[in-house]
Amino acid sequence: MGSNMAENHPVGFRWVVEARERGAKVIHVDPRFTRTSALATQYVGIRAGSDIAFLGGLVNYILEHERYFREYVVHYTNAPVILRDDFRDTEDLDGLFSGWDPESNEYDPASWQYDGVNLHAAAGGREQGFTRVKGHAAGNGGGGAGMRGGEPPHQDPTLEHPRCVFQVLKRHFSRYTPAVVADACGCSEEEFAAVAQALCENSGRDRTSAFCYAVGWTQHTVGVQLIRTASIVQLLLGNIGRPGGGILALRGHASIQGSTDIPTLYDILPGYLTMPHLGAYDDLAHYIESNTSRLGWWNRFGSYAVSLLKAYWGEHATAENDFCFDYLPRIDPDNSIYKCVFDMFDGSVKGFIVVGENPAVGSSHGKLHRLAMAKLDWLVVRDLVDIESSSFWLDGPEIETGELKTEEIGTEVFFLPASAHVEKEGSFTNTQRLLQWHEKAVEAPGDSRSDLWFYYHLGRAIKEKLAASTEERDLPVQHLTWDYPLEGELEEPSAEAVLAEINGRDAEGKALAGYKELKDDGSTSCGCWIYCGVRADEVNQAARKKPHWEQEAYTAPEWAWAWPANRRLLYNRASADPDGNPWSERKRYVWWDEAAGKWTGVDVPDFGEDTRPDYKPPEDAEGPEGIAGDHPFIMQADGRGWLFVPQGLVDGPLPEHYEPHETPFRNTLYRQAANPARQRFERPENPRNPSAGEDGDDRYPFVVTTYRLTEHHTAGGMSRTVPYLAELQPEMFVEVHPELAALRGLEHKGWATIVTSRTAIEARVLVTRRMKPLEVEGRRTHQVGLPYHWGSRGLSRGDSANDLSGIFLDPNVHIQDVKGFTCDIRPGRRPHGPALPEFVRRIRERKPGRADPKERA
Repeated sequence: MGSNMAENHPVGFRWVVEARERGAKVIHVDPRFTRTSALATQYVGIRAGSDIAFLGGLVNYILEHERYFREYVVHYTNAPVILRDDFRDTEDLDGLFSGWDPESNEYDPASWQYDGVNLHAAAGGREQGFTRVKGHAAGNGGGGAGMRGGEPPHQDPTLEHPRCVFQVLKRHFSRYTPAVVADACGCSEEEFAAVAQALCENSGRDRTSAFCYAVGWTQHTVGVQLIRTASIVQLLLGNIGRPGGGILALRGHASIQGSTDIPTLYDILPGYLTMPHLGAYDDLAHYIESNTSRLGWWNRFGSYAVSLLKAYWGEHATAENDFCFDYLPRIDPDNSIYKCVFDMFDGSVKGFIVVGENPAVGSSHGKLHRLAMAKLDWLVVRDLVDIESSSFWLDGPEIETGELKTEEIGTEVFFLPASAHVEKEGSFTNTQRLLQWHEKAVEAPGDSRSDLWFYYHLGRAIKEKLAASTEERDLPVQHLTWDYPLEGELEEPSAEAVLAEINGRDAEGKALAGYKELKDDGSTSCGCWIYCGVRADEVNQAARKKPHWEQEAYTAPEWAWAWPANRRLLYNRASADPDGNPWSERKRYVWWDEAAGKWTGVDVPDFGEDTRPDYKPPEDAEGPEGIAGDHPFIMQADGRGWLFVPQGLVDGPLPEHYEPHETPFRNTLYRQAANPARQRFERPENPRNPSAGEDGDDRYPFVVTTYRLTEHHTAGGMSRTVPYLAELQPEMFVEVHPELAALRGLEHKGWATIVTSRTAIEARVLVTRRMKPLEVEGRRTHQVGLPYHWGSRGLSRGDSANDLSGIFLDPNVHIQDVKGFTCDIRPGRRPHGPALPEFVRRIRERKPGRADPKERA
């Protein structure tokens, strides 16, 4: 579900095909019939943007038919925990949760907490709902204060109490009946029931099922909650922490997981530590206190944070100066890329460095990105080839329309050629958290340089320029550890040395063996606590390549290294029952060895090695010692998987079906149509298509979704420049069903114009039954499919699909909504030159019912 795995992750999909050949059921639920659908045992077509309705229906089915794994649910999830009596659900407030403030468009999550205790989130969003005022404790209970013996104070293991999470969950999803799912998603009740039955039959003691998803699930204004719904399904069925189960995020690049672990994200530090906000903390002690859970492994937050500060500032970081905590930059509530784009447009951001992305093509509302870059003082682009983001000033669409003039653009653009992965050494961290080292195969041509070379020498040059400064503000740069061995004629920094710094060292400079060795007294340094151990024994564990047939365990622990602690399956204590025995011999993975007095198995146990299954923490226990022996989720303060989220999400403790920001339909469940907490950016340069019930909602009557192709890679820079790939997919196209083609007068292989309130693009028409129309809310609904790889550069050129979308974001992670917005489609090519923005304006301002839908662009 949520991924076209065969097309976008073909190497991984080979294992799915092999599993199917051995009898596994492969179910594909997606708006488009794709190569994945063709190889699935069952395909279910749904409307783009209706995924939570489908998954919510699965939750309701599991609960109504009592197919949940009761022993797992009672011991391993927060189902028995009783909530505060002032919590109100969407059932009570017509689509809103308690704590909603319509003036600030934000929730106060105080009423979402457990009865009698407040908890920290496990990672990310740890400050949400916590006081950020200087001088006040931000922890609001210390992330578990009030729990004794590792347990929330009020529980009902019978799951009958009306305020326990289990009963709240039942009421919340009770509306998600098969009929509602069919009406909202456009599938049939029979198709839905077949999926629900297959999933339940393949879950329990002896069997497990897995969900695979990619950006088809994330790029929505409810993206985080969508994946949360899948988590609820899997926890209820006992499919988390067990082999063959889980929720697998399929990554589109070799090291996307690595770029969140050691983040390219603005709001977390390495290892998912909290990035300090402006005015939130008095000092380091306040920061640590505010982000430390009393129970679980986040109790060691101080060790992770201090070791990171020591890695950054070395000998300059001492207990006397708070280990240079004040050197860390502070962030505003939103420093995400889309907020920065608006700041660029407004003139408050003067410079921009683009590395490994192409926002002029790959980001939502590409036109706004190009207009914003035209207002910069300087722009640096590092890439393998000249991309649209480095040439927008020369041949971008706005040059043709006259909205930009090359001679009037003051942006100084620097294009710096980058090295490809085969031209440098380093590690990839893939979707299963596996660090795999790769050697340099060939030298980079010409002036091409690796990312490591670029950032190291940029930092070196800045340090040299500031070396003589007496300004206090320059101390963080002057004191930064920046001393890596250089190799070869180009003085390439040693990637091995960087890995050693990330792994961490003790006071004698020896490599640490794992994160349990980290200290909060400044005696250890570590660039990312979850990666601690990747150079244990001074050996590059990521470079191991022992074939699986030479290893005893099928988990192949000597192939590369998985964080943390070379553990291949997170929370694997859940693969055994509460007594420590395998749920089934066939799927035995980690279990309690009574004779040895420890946990053992085919993987590194994700639990205290000698923590007995019947261990009950004393009332004053803290840290990992405060987690009971039958609670596997050791990163949570209560040791449980969260069906209900009391802390950490900004748009609700439970998932809810909301319509996309732009939709031709009303919410079938509640009066609240869309996610109330979504980021909207309501500005003239970011216009919105009217939705159902609003004036002009007939202007953009169709649902449009964007996607990738096997033959092209993301924004096209690495594929549209390659003759063989450009030949395989030579031209931008649009997929439409024969009914829609007849309705709009579209001809197969002819031209079509797709238009939104932002702009219009043109594409070749591909008439196909793969884009089947759906019955939603009693009317025939058509969907339009657009690959997003094309732009103005390369051998194969065309309009960019992302120019059509607006900037409307998920509020938790600020990701764009490009998988289910609205459009209109017409026969013929779009207008060119100044006529294009005028054409878009005319449609945007058109009176209802005035235009012939077959009117040519």
